Amino acid sequence: MTEREKALAGMLYSPADAELRKMHLDAKKLFYKFNKTKPQQFKKRDKLIKKLFGKTGSKITVETPFYCDYGCNIEVGENFYANYGCTILDVNKVNIGKNCMMAPNVALYSATHPVRAEERYNGVELGKPITIGDNCWIGGNSVINPGVTIGNNVVVASNSVVTKSFGSNLVIGGNPAKIIREL
Repeated sequence: MTEREKALAGMLYSPADAELRKMHLDAKKLFYKFNKTKPQQFKKRDKLIKKLFGKTGSKITVETPFYCDYGCNIEVGENFYANYGCTILDVNKVNIGKNCMMAPNVALYSATHPVRAEERYNGVELGKPITIGDNCWIGGNSVINPGVTIGNNVVVASNSVVTKSFGSNLVIGGNPAKIIREL
């Protein structure tokens, strides 16, 4: 298996791999260009972000600044909105449904590291997918951790750290996030 295939399979992989380093540099070049666009350059901004992401709906909005690892592992549905300061570490797949909104400074981390120090210091990493359903709103400064699935119609309260998966029709919040109420 290639290092990229290992990453997508949730196995230990080396981010120092030449293919992954090139992909990361290519993504950084794209989001650098994107982050330097003028606010009124709607078509250019749209073209750049759609080139960066693996799959998108036709109508999406991403505010600057935006950061990611590779971009190609990010898939977003129709009517996606990410406010200022969004970071998506997409060493594994990050799938976001339609009609989803992210407030400022939301972070989605599919990247993680081994718990054992010997493995961490050898430079290997892990990736676990993140899935967010349709019609979700992620509040400002929230973090979605590796391997988390969030169902449809979920509101994540501001400043939450989502460490486990949740079903649909919920308001969740806290650190670690828990169910606040059902919708």
